[in-house]
Amino acid sequence: MKKIWNGITKENAIFVLLLGLCPALAVTTTFEKSYVMGLCVLVVLLGSNFIISLIKKIVPDLVKIPVFILIIGTFVTAIEIVLKNELPGLYDVLSIYLPLITVNCIIFGRALEVASKESVKNSILDAIGTGLGFTMALMIIGLVRELFGNNSITILSNDGLAKIFGQNLVIENVLPAFTPINIMVKPAGAFLALALLLAFINFMKSRRKKNVSN
Repeated sequence: MKKIWNGITKENAIFVLLLGLCPALAVTTTFEKSYVMGLCVLVVLLGSNFIISLIKKIVPDLVKIPVFILIIGTFVTAIEIVLKNELPGLYDVLSIYLPLITVNCIIFGRALEVASKESVKNSILDAIGTGLGFTMALMIIGLVRELFGNNSITILSNDGLAKIFGQNLVIENVLPAFTPINIMVKPAGAFLALALLLAFINFMKSRRKKNVSN
């Protein structure tokens, strides 16, 4: 459980390590897009870490990197096929960034540093922690951007997961009498939201340290 907790908090890919920022800045215009992208990364992490940890002893060092990329790319391709067939609306939005999961420094880094060196159990736990941390970070960024940019929270959209669950779920006018700040759903808003969240997190960390020292 410690590995999982560390991946969510102390070693959070986005809020602590500042890795995988492309999807964090590009697809987090709605809450739904954010958690779907996060779940895609989580699935790839779980699958690739599991397979790599199983075959690590039989893969020569000379071809280790190409083999790892091939394994990761296979999972990414499978996810692309599923999304394209089942959720074409979401696929159109995420399609540019889905292939980039293959070379995402988070996934490749965990493959090299954990899955290729540690046991299957530890590799899976590390994938769960890292994947959940990444997904939760994207969800927070997406929630902030959509809430302040559109004054809404999209959980299931008609172009997305509503096609699977049968109905859409979009909470509108979340903050009564609030005028949306349109820049928050623009590219610049991604940088602004991330900066504000990082500032808040660092402030809370420093405040906690002061309380502990006192």
